[in-house]
Amino acid sequence: MRKPLIAGNWKMYKTSDQAVKLASGIKGSLKSFETADVVLCPAFTVLNAVYNVISDSSLQLGAQDLFWEKEGAFTGEVSPIMLKDCGCEYVIIGHSERRKYFHETDETINKKIKAALDVGLKPIVCVGETLEEREAGKTIEVIKHQLTGCFAGFNIEDMLNVTIAYEPVWAIGTGKNATALQAEEAHRFIRTFIVEKFSQGVANTIRILYGGSVKPANIKELLNEKDVDGALVGGASLEVSSFVDIVKNSI
Repeated sequence: MRKPLIAGNWKMYKTSDQAVKLASGIKGSLKSFETADVVLCPAFTVLNAVYNVISDSSLQLGAQDLFWEKEGAFTGEVSPIMLKDCGCEYVIIGHSERRKYFHETDETINKKIKAALDVGLKPIVCVGETLEEREAGKTIEVIKHQLTGCFAGFNIEDMLNVTIAYEPVWAIGTGKNATALQAEEAHRFIRTFIVEKFSQGVANTIRILYGGSVKPANIKELLNEKDVDGALVGGASLEVSSFVDIVKNSI
């Protein structure tokens, strides 16, 4: 059985003091929590501060993005090595907001995943359709295209260190969420894709998260589905009580 993973994406919120307060509150409730893997993904500027809070707990640190080079003249970018130096174990790659606002493509996401794996970071790779694509009946087509591009050139060993997050773009930050059955349909397709492109063993091992207006009230129903292994949580991860309740309701 796959161990649930709950990751909190803090997006562009929280100054240093606010981040420390939030991380401390979550740690106070989940310090020795072992039933699910719990990952906090704050902004670059507070990674080190959050790591200093959670380093003696079961909580793990993740970043929200990276660049695909280890170093160089890339003003404003952050390298995989820098993230490791801050204590990161995970990194979110290919979030729909990165695609929308910063024009990321499957090809650039592919390079970022490879760069993360090269230094021992565990990528959480996001895929998902827009509302227009869902209404046009293109959900599976879109996900397949994204998966094919994002994981081109990868082998079985690579995929064993990857987590995939299905995030229907129309559900992110809107208060709407896919039903458990809609989520399961997409997750089941993703797992089938992994079987066909890699192996049954990888498909049995890889964790597929749901993201998109995840709340304490809907997490249990989502995780009751066979192929939903956790959640990538946005807005609800910015408050101690709601995020802790999501984690506790996930088991």
